[in-house]
Amino acid sequence: MSDRKAVLCGYYGKGNGGDEALLMSLLQMLPDNIEPIVLSGNPSETSQLYNVASCHRSSTFAVLNAFKESDFFIWGGGSLMQDVTSIASPVYYAGLMALAQQQGLKTIAWAQGIGPLKRSITRWMTKEVLRGCAGVSVRDNASANLVIEWGISTLLAPDPVWALESQPVKGLWDLPAPRVAVVLRPHPLLTPQRLQLLSQAIKTFQQATNTFILVVPFQPITDSAIADTIAQQLPNNSKILSLSDPRELKGLFTGVEMVIGMRLHSLIMAAAESCRCFALSYDPKVTQLMSEINIPGWELSQLPDKADTISKAWIEYYANGEALDIAQIESLKDRALLHRDLLHNIFSL
Repeated sequence: MSDRKAVLCGYYGKGNGGDEALLMSLLQMLPDNIEPIVLSGNPSETSQLYNVASCHRSSTFAVLNAFKESDFFIWGGGSLMQDVTSIASPVYYAGLMALAQQQGLKTIAWAQGIGPLKRSITRWMTKEVLRGCAGVSVRDNASANLVIEWGISTLLAPDPVWALESQPVKGLWDLPAPRVAVVLRPHPLLTPQRLQLLSQAIKTFQQATNTFILVVPFQPITDSAIADTIAQQLPNNSKILSLSDPRELKGLFTGVEMVIGMRLHSLIMAAAESCRCFALSYDPKVTQLMSEINIPGWELSQLPDKADTISKAWIEYYANGEALDIAQIESLKDRALLHRDLLHNIFSL
């Protein structure tokens, strides 16, 4: 029987592979004597997948009950505090953190990517709730600099998904090889014209390299239409592969030679599994990762306007590019475990 309980709060139960990977990483890093209660958009699915207690993130009654029986509240990784898409997200997460602090729970901001925060009110909310935390860890230099600027002590370590334990994907090795993964997501910068360019470039790349294209929707409810568009260009040389277990999602990249990825965690998972990465950045967090571990790619806003230019860059990288070396990967994984150490230190007090 667990001694204490912790409420885990993030963008969970929404079918987003990156956020589910953060939840799985957090669950793997929690001490054995801490029982998690996960706030989820789909509590039954979350409970079944991770064998944990879960309640609906939008149910005030359920959340308050979870707070009453818990000792800790954890923001569980990712870009929770950003106001680029809307102000609703930071208001929701800051509100829950402030309520947890008011209820006397010990609060932790764990593996956060803070920002962008363009509104003064969201910056103020974020600063105030972080000041009330027992511990803060962030996953990138920009977040660390912002929190330090606010006079708040923080731990900087690589994203915890670097250290996520992966699992093999059944049937992967039965698919034609060599394999290349494509991970795109909807975004205003991915206009219909750019998607058409990328689809044509992927087709040219596949024909030149004789590779088998795995189109991977990290969040199927939003990504599937784009995945269908790409797969239709390659009816006999591609497969759409959706995986709900984040450990398998990471394990997928052990059997892939290269990934062309928009989503941050597709690049982290692939790099951690010694897969070559080519990034298409739609967000500062992706650009930061490109800089930190020297991943080639383009800002989507600066994507070349000719499909041949895009495909030639991919072909060149496929032929001559290199994955991260093993020592660099092991260093990133080891340092990602600092997020675990922060948790254990706080729970031991």
